[in-house]
Amino acid sequence: MAEFDYIIVGGGSSGCVVAKGLSENPANRVLLIESGRRDSDPWIHIPATFFKVLSKGRDIHPYASNPQKGLNGRPSVTPQGNVLGGGSSVNAMIYIRGHRNDYDTWAQMGCRGWSYADVLPAFRSLEDNESLDGDFHGQSGDLHVSNPRHRHPLSEAFIQAATEIGIPRNPDFNGADQAGVGFYQSTTYRGRRWSSAQAFLRDAEKRPNVTVLTERKVARVLFEGRRATGVELTDGTVFRAVREVVLTAGAIATPQILQRSGIGDGAHLSSLGIEVVADLPGVGANYQDHLEVPVQGETREPISILGHDKGLRAVGHMARYLVSHRGLLASNVVECGGFVDTAGTGQPDVQFHVLPVLIGFLDREPEPGHGLSIGPCYLRPRSRGTIRLKTANPNDKPEFDANLLSDPADIETLVRGVETAIRILEAPALAKLVKRRVLPRPGIEKDPVALRDYIRQTAKTVFHPAGTARMGHEDDRLAVVGNDLKVRGVEGLRVCDASVMPTLVSGNTNAPVMMIAARCAAFMTGKERAA
Repeated sequence: MAEFDYIIVGGGSSGCVVAKGLSENPANRVLLIESGRRDSDPWIHIPATFFKVLSKGRDIHPYASNPQKGLNGRPSVTPQGNVLGGGSSVNAMIYIRGHRNDYDTWAQMGCRGWSYADVLPAFRSLEDNESLDGDFHGQSGDLHVSNPRHRHPLSEAFIQAATEIGIPRNPDFNGADQAGVGFYQSTTYRGRRWSSAQAFLRDAEKRPNVTVLTERKVARVLFEGRRATGVELTDGTVFRAVREVVLTAGAIATPQILQRSGIGDGAHLSSLGIEVVADLPGVGANYQDHLEVPVQGETREPISILGHDKGLRAVGHMARYLVSHRGLLASNVVECGGFVDTAGTGQPDVQFHVLPVLIGFLDREPEPGHGLSIGPCYLRPRSRGTIRLKTANPNDKPEFDANLLSDPADIETLVRGVETAIRILEAPALAKLVKRRVLPRPGIEKDPVALRDYIRQTAKTVFHPAGTARMGHEDDRLAVVGNDLKVRGVEGLRVCDASVMPTLVSGNTNAPVMMIAARCAAFMTGKERAA
């Protein structure tokens, strides 16, 4: 039986950060176990080709929920990274931290030490920002954050159109104010994707005290009494952890591992023949995700990126990229967007993801022709779902009820988001480029029933599952981890991925997950004291 001081389960955005932090002390023997392969596919590292990675499917795990009443009977299919770097190796590279109120709300919910003032130093310490500094940004961290190297004319037109309906420009969504529209900064460096594996694991895995295993799946955490002592893989291999096991497998996989290990709702686990180690009914509960709805317009001229991945144009783009790491292939495609307060609360409740092409969604092929796609996405869902084991077999799929759009407030936020996106599409800067609205069909916004049905029929995840092992006060029976990210009721086990978020952050989750992991590593090594 191989023995390590620390075992990290999951080599994604958070796992890579934890591996670097723990291995800085040469006395710490660190094992990182990733279920996917190494991030060797060249398409991973070229920003614009992440769609190829998603379509190939080799480096993602497409989790499918039960049919959802809120989605007109459709399942929600949520791809998650299954490769070193995890989501940071397959996502659109958008660097967003969320709104300051997200973290202040966590603190108000009992998560002491997780207010915005508490987490901002961790964000800044991780970041090496190409252009922004000062109170909100850092320029000495390992995570490169860059300005766009390519700005498509349709992206520029979207921003101009949004300002024409009264939405201000914002040059820094992670600064003093989140609201407004503009170009996103991205986790790229000199025209290449800068994933968590690139930023934190590349140097760490060269250290003699770090072992990285890929294409190995963890079945469960092992316990002696209530102390975690190691992990067992699906092939029966056992590794011993002298000090701690850290789960960083993501908000869908982590609760399954916990439940298979005997941590979860005691009655449910007992019914599956799993010995209960800690009765924590919050494991697998509190599931949340961001959904967006397509608003699309066909352009008068062939100015989108449609067809640029084929033929001589593709050859030309690649040639330019190989010479300069600039041009279309250096784009993260979702170049721009913004945050809008559609409810008048003083805080944005809708985010826009904008692509200079008509994209397909779900099982639907893209509409023919050139155009742009605007995706209004709600930011703070009220609907909550669950992930529960059906059997103790790690190869069996779980009972995954995302329960999306079960709360009427989520539908109404998307209604306002779609209406705002239509107004932007019809503003002068885009109206002169767009000959017709493709989705939703013209006039549907005048029929409240039809518009809501359109939302239920087309809403899709933007791949931000969270909340299934949430952090909370010790008096909260549904809280799974404490403010130090230790799993309640046991010793030697922590969780530090999106599972621990009590509520979803208002934006893309990759940067917040890395922040959580950095603080976890600091707690474990004594560099930071948990509240």
